Amino acid sequence: MTQDDPSRTVRHLVRGLDRAALATALPGGDGPWPYASLVLTAVDHDLSPVLLLSDLAEHAKAIAADPRVSLLFDGTQGLDQPLTGPRVTLLGRAEQSDDPRLRARYLARHPDAEMYAGFKDFRFYRVAVTRAHLVAGFGRIRWLDDLGVPSAEGMPDAEAGILAHMNADHADAVDLYAARLLGLDGTGWRLTGIDAEGLDLRRGGSVGRLAFEAPLTAAGEARKVLVALVAKARQAGAAA
Repeated sequence: MTQDDPSRTVRHLVRGLDRAALATALPGGDGPWPYASLVLTAVDHDLSPVLLLSDLAEHAKAIAADPRVSLLFDGTQGLDQPLTGPRVTLLGRAEQSDDPRLRARYLARHPDAEMYAGFKDFRFYRVAVTRAHLVAGFGRIRWLDDLGVPSAEGMPDAEAGILAHMNADHADAVDLYAARLLGLDGTGWRLTGIDAEGLDLRRGGSVGRLAFEAPLTAAGEARKVLVALVAKARQAGAAA
């Protein structure tokens, strides 16, 4: 994350977390009431959060009455002084989605959700973001209307194949990314997403985000970058 590029800080933070606090307007006899709840999140290529909610949940009832929501992504975990760390609130409107690609992206990020994603009362939602409020530490606070999300041509369609290939044929490379480039413990890491700016990883309850040095402009560039990251990881191990 960089202090001089707040939009990149937002993108890195949101993509690097797999949960958020969801705020909705809960209907009631005395008018809407602010209601916050914990949700698991995935993020689409355009930075739209993807949620899986039960119709029986209070936040789903609230969204049915008023689709305006906000999501707080908290990057302060583990800090001695949490208020010095980054967090961002995304404001937007939540809409139900039957897009199979969003379903696949969410379930790759949260494989355990496969057990209940097919239940009749569970539905996927896409949040169309309108604004972001970033607090990157003391005195580093601003509203952002444009998050400058880069895109890689063809990546949404190519993503599933890239992930399947890496996880099946190059699991050792994925573990190298985790250990040598992110300092993450253990083996058995899997790639759960690739977008223009980086890779998403998961191992059990832990997640990681590996940013590329420069954004990709097309899916065809992914192979060269992934190979280069392996070389970088091996060099990091040799120097240790």
